[in-house]
Amino acid sequence: MPQLYTMPGTCSLACNIAVAWIDAPVEIVNMAYGDHKKDAFRQINDKAKVPAVKLDDGSSLTEAAAILTWLGATYGGEAYARDKMLGYREAEALSYMTSEVHATFGPHFAVERSVDDEDCQDAVKEKAYENLGKQFERMDGILGDAGGEWYLGERSFADAFLYVLTRWIAQTPLDIADYPNLQKHRERMEQDEGVRKALERQDMEPIGG
Repeated sequence: MPQLYTMPGTCSLACNIAVAWIDAPVEIVNMAYGDHKKDAFRQINDKAKVPAVKLDDGSSLTEAAAILTWLGATYGGEAYARDKMLGYREAEALSYMTSEVHATFGPHFAVERSVDDEDCQDAVKEKAYENLGKQFERMDGILGDAGGEWYLGERSFADAFLYVLTRWIAQTPLDIADYPNLQKHRERMEQDEGVRKALERQDMEPIGG
């Protein structure tokens, strides 16, 4: 059985949610923080990051967008077909969320990776929060235009990753209330059985309104 490696507080939660939504036969291996830097895990992902999947043949698959695509193609059935427009739109949304928005959180989580000079670090973080605000405003608008319930108008794995991003808002100076569609989406996701199952498997709690 494939194994999905996760860690509390990380974007691996999106893949965990996807596994729950489609009831995929994938074992969840939730690691303690720091285990991702150990040699045992580096043999699975030499980037020392989660999520990562160890496949049945011993090979590995990394990066959230790739893992979500694999889950949908392998276990999702017709509802998550990769050859339908929803699949294309999902790939577009996940590319934006994982490469643009997730990356913008970089200075928040580890500003020293962006700039060595401590005198400049606060300014770099402030710019990151400014850019995040614009990105969340954009996603709030897309969600509203799609009807407000699901990011693409119907449920997709983009909603799982969006939930991760809106959880992270609480760690920043930004206020989820400034993005009412995203706030309602986060609240609705936390009532979802699959989301709650994934949170429990990852030793996490709902964040609340």
